[in-house]
Amino acid sequence: MTITDRDRKALQLLAGALVLLGVAYFWPDGSAAEGGALAADSPALVEQRLERVRRLMLQVPDKEAALKAAQADLAAREKGLLQADTAPQAQAQLFQILRRVGRSLPQPVEIRANEIGQAKSFGDDYGEVSVAVSFECGIEQLVNFLAELGAQPELLATSDLRLGAAREKDKILPVRLTVAGVVPRKLIPEKKGLQF
Repeated sequence: MTITDRDRKALQLLAGALVLLGVAYFWPDGSAAEGGALAADSPALVEQRLERVRRLMLQVPDKEAALKAAQADLAAREKGLLQADTAPQAQAQLFQILRRVGRSLPQPVEIRANEIGQAKSFGDDYGEVSVAVSFECGIEQLVNFLAELGAQPELLATSDLRLGAAREKDKILPVRLTVAGVVPRKLIPEKKGLQF
């Protein structure tokens, strides 16, 4: 096929038109470029930005002080965590605390039986272990036991308290008490499989 002079001129005009169209399409808009340059170089805007940065810089020491205070408070609270290598060791430690508290009372309470609960997560950063114990005591001994338990430095809480019927003669109550303690999250086993 041969190209005639007429076709050649049409192709040249088409190529020129495409070049002009491409330049017009891709050329940056002059008003947007000037507005952007003016906005970036405007002294009023630069001064406002500088003032905002200065205000933020003035807040840094206060925020650092608040962070240090929060970290100190967290460290003080985390001293009450039960420290152990495994969850069963933490549960044994919790049982020992209960026995120690029972023996330290003016009228000692002898812990007879225990039942180990399952370790579970307590929020995102901590875990919880529990121990259920059984003993017999008078009501005033129970009140003293619970008060002494609340005064311990460890993070402990009573999660279940069951009282049986008191014996008529000496007013002794059978008690089943479940106590939970807070542990680091690393002691709680990860759940595998499907979770809903």
